[in-house]
Amino acid sequence: MSKRVMVAMSGGVDSSVAAVLLKRQGYEVVGVTMCLGVADTEGTASCCGVDATRDARIVCDKLDMPHYVLQFSEHLYNNVISNFIDEYRAGRTPNPCVRCNQFLKFGMLYNYARSLDYDYIATGHYCGIAEIDNKRYLRKHGDSKKDQTYFLYSIPSESVEHILFPLQDIDKTDVRRIATEEKLIVAQKAESMEICFIPDNDYRGFLKKHNVQTVPGDFIDIANGKKLGTHTGIPNYTIGQRKGLGVAGGKPLYVVKLDTTNNTVILGEKKDLQCRSLIARSLNMFMNEPLPQNLTAKVRYSQDLIPCTAKICGDELHVAFDCDVEAITAGQSVVLYSGDIVVGGGIIDESW
Repeated sequence: MSKRVMVAMSGGVDSSVAAVLLKRQGYEVVGVTMCLGVADTEGTASCCGVDATRDARIVCDKLDMPHYVLQFSEHLYNNVISNFIDEYRAGRTPNPCVRCNQFLKFGMLYNYARSLDYDYIATGHYCGIAEIDNKRYLRKHGDSKKDQTYFLYSIPSESVEHILFPLQDIDKTDVRRIATEEKLIVAQKAESMEICFIPDNDYRGFLKKHNVQTVPGDFIDIANGKKLGTHTGIPNYTIGQRKGLGVAGGKPLYVVKLDTTNNTVILGEKKDLQCRSLIARSLNMFMNEPLPQNLTAKVRYSQDLIPCTAKICGDELHVAFDCDVEAITAGQSVVLYSGDIVVGGGIIDESW
């Protein structure tokens, strides 16, 4: 009897080709799209909207496989959007894709698939699986520019046993080639780069619509404590930001700290953004103490791996880098690697 797989279909080319590959491998495949209640915006390629759901259905019809739609809009708000709003209110910069993967795709959708006795859930992520000592771990994709393990580290360790990543050994060029061979309507579809619930990429407008107050306050010079000007509200800024400050300091100035207690935005030079240590919380670890030696880490998606040492201290992860790291941002994730294997990670709380 064939193994049964539920594929999360976003209406894009990656998840569509994931379904193709699974069918070629002999799995019994069903496509499921999470309807997130996201309105389509003209000129954008958002996932999980009405157009994306239609495309997923057309692909499933083409591949002669069932397609179902699950209403996840309430779950999106409760687990992702509300946290996004709260984090910005607290002067932090969240990563909603991490929470979506943790709570929706590999949380609720995973549990739904297992409750119906599906053997696996699969997605079109660029991520691999490695088995070490009879345990499965997330592995970096061979194409470092497409690797998505940074967004996937929060998947519960026990769930990895029942997850497939069909794209783990192929690149984007091959994905589009396969989609073209199969005559799928999504073969040349543009990638969705924006946050799914902010398809126009105007996060400030989104926060305003959700009644996040932006109270003006002082820009403060980190060097001498002097006022440099007036900011428009802490939620409008993030660590490392240079553009849009409206401050003339005679030198390039960057946001180096957001002080919600005093409603001030601290500005400094590029050197003031450098840190060597951080503490992360809300951990998800695939390995426990003692952690491997020769670790590397990244504190944002578009970043090379940085050598470091790390230690789990209760519910905290303490990371010390071998070199200066620029603009470590509270609310973002730090992810640890041992070679190509994901060791774990957490949400950055403080850095120095």
